[in-house]
Amino acid sequence: MVKMETAELETDLSLFKYDNLEQLPPRYRDLDGAERTERIEAALEELGDDVVILGHNYQRREIVEHADFVGDSYQLSKQAAEADAEYVVFGGVTFMAESADIITDDDQTVILPSMEASCPMAGMAEALQVDSAWAEITAAAPDADIIPITYMNSYADLKAFCASQGGLVCTSSNAHRAFEYAFERGDKVLFLPDKHLGENTAYRMGMEDQIVEWDPWDPEGKDADEVAEHDVVLWDGYCQVHERFRVDHVEQIRADHPDANVIVHPECRREVVEAADKAGSTATICETIENAAPGDTWAIGTEIHLTNHLQRWHPEVNVLPLCGDACMDCNAMRQIDPNYLTWVLEELVEGRERNVIEVAPEEKDLAKVALDRMLEI
Repeated sequence: MVKMETAELETDLSLFKYDNLEQLPPRYRDLDGAERTERIEAALEELGDDVVILGHNYQRREIVEHADFVGDSYQLSKQAAEADAEYVVFGGVTFMAESADIITDDDQTVILPSMEASCPMAGMAEALQVDSAWAEITAAAPDADIIPITYMNSYADLKAFCASQGGLVCTSSNAHRAFEYAFERGDKVLFLPDKHLGENTAYRMGMEDQIVEWDPWDPEGKDADEVAEHDVVLWDGYCQVHERFRVDHVEQIRADHPDANVIVHPECRREVVEAADKAGSTATICETIENAAPGDTWAIGTEIHLTNHLQRWHPEVNVLPLCGDACMDCNAMRQIDPNYLTWVLEELVEGRERNVIEVAPEEKDLAKVALDRMLEI
C-alpha cells in the first residue's frame, strides 16, 4: 500500500488491489446455455434468500434474466442493502461492487463473478494519480477553495479521497446538484473522471465559459495558469462506449426515421447531447421508453444491451440503437459471463466464497461520507 501525498489515506492501483480475484475454472468454460440455466436455477433454489443477484442495465440478457434487480449501479446497491441477503452477487463492474460493499451491512458479502470486469473510465482516474495531480492543481490556484466531485463511476479510494478534500460523489442524474453543493462551499470544481458528463453539466449550469481540461497523461496538457483562471476543471477521462457516438449518427437516424426522437446518455460528447432531443441517465432512458406512446420511435445513444432490453420489454415502442450496427457493448460488462455466474453460485452452495470485493475500512468510511454528502443534495 502507498501513502497519499495530500490525504491521510493508504491505497494502491486497482491493478494490484484486485490481482487476487480468481479465473474461471476450465470445467466451466464450455457449458451450453441449457445446462448453464438449469444449474444456475438449481443453485439459486438451494441458496434461497441467502443470495441476491444484481444485474446492471448494460448486462447481457443471460445475466439479467437471473437477476433479482435490474437497474443502474447505485440503485442496485441500495436494493441489495434493503434485501439483507447474506451474499450479493453483482453483475456489473468493480466500482459497482465496491459501492455495494460500502452501503451494505458488514455481514453481507459482495461477489463480483469475473475478475476482468473493470471499468476503463474508472481506471482513468486512479486515486494515487489524482492525489499527485491535486498537489499541482491546488498549487496553481493557491487562494482558491477547490472542491473535488467524482462521478459514481470511480473506485472507492477516489471517493474516499474526494471526501477527505471536502468533496462528494454524484450520479449522472444529480451532477448539477453536486456542482451547486460545491460552489456553495468553494470557488472551483475538479470533476472526475468523466470530462463529457462534467462539460454537459457545466453547460447546464451556464458555466461553459469556465471550463478548462486537465490532461494527466500529457505534461504539455496541464496549464496551471488556465486552472487559476477557470472555475470548472475537467479531468481527461471518458466512457469508451459513449464516446463512440457522433453527430452523424443522430443525423443518419433522423434521415432514416424522420419521426424518431433521440435520447442519449450525458456521458456522450457535448455536440451529441446538443443534437439529441433529450439526454439522461439509464434510469431516465428507461422511464422515457416506459412512458412513450405506442408506435413512438426512440433512438437510444447508450450501451447496446440496454437498447436490446428496452426493445424486448416494450415491443409497442419502436426502439432503435442510435448508431445501428456500429453500436457495441461495454467490454468490461461483457466479462460477467453467465458461466462465471454459474461457478460463483455453485461455489456458494458448497460454502466457498469466490471473488469477494471488500473495501478497506478507512476507505469505506470516507467513501460513505462522500456518498452521504451526495444524499444531502
